Amino acid sequence: MRLRDAIDMLAESVEALGPTIWADLGCGDGTFTRALADMLAPGSLIHAIDLDGSTLRRMPSVHKGVRISTHRGDFMKQPWPFAGLDGILMANSLHYVENQAAFIRDCESHMRLPRRFLLVEYDVSEANRWVPYPVSQTRLTALFERAGYSSVRVLRSRPSLYRRASLYSVAAGLL
Repeated sequence: MRLRDAIDMLAESVEALGPTIWADLGCGDGTFTRALADMLAPGSLIHAIDLDGSTLRRMPSVHKGVRISTHRGDFMKQPWPFAGLDGILMANSLHYVENQAAFIRDCESHMRLPRRFLLVEYDVSEANRWVPYPVSQTRLTALFERAGYSSVRVLRSRPSLYRRASLYSVAAGLL
């Protein structure tokens, strides 16, 4: 996905009221990391974690005045090398987590109030080798509502490049 497309998927999801600290879990090549940085206030920090060290080495350390700190590792294994987060971005990575409800609760221990999640996922309900634990739009909304999130908002939807399903983005918040 191009950076412009990623920015569009996350549009109107973050109010840049001042510097904040975020994590991008399973950041891949950093396309969504940079898209998030475009929306955050200068002086913010994004912790980007992924297993692929080669993609992390190509990620900029600063984008639009936002620092990006990279961490090589498995975001599903805790403790993470960061805490005190204002938000978590997961772009095409929640579908790798088998017990998603427990994972969301685990994430909360690293976050300050209000807790914010930005998610991008495929709108599929049947598993395949690329999406082992699918999170359809309906399932993701229910997952966060059951976890007590007072705001679960679908932001955008677009066809996937792979034409298997559409991609959608969601902002979830807990005060």
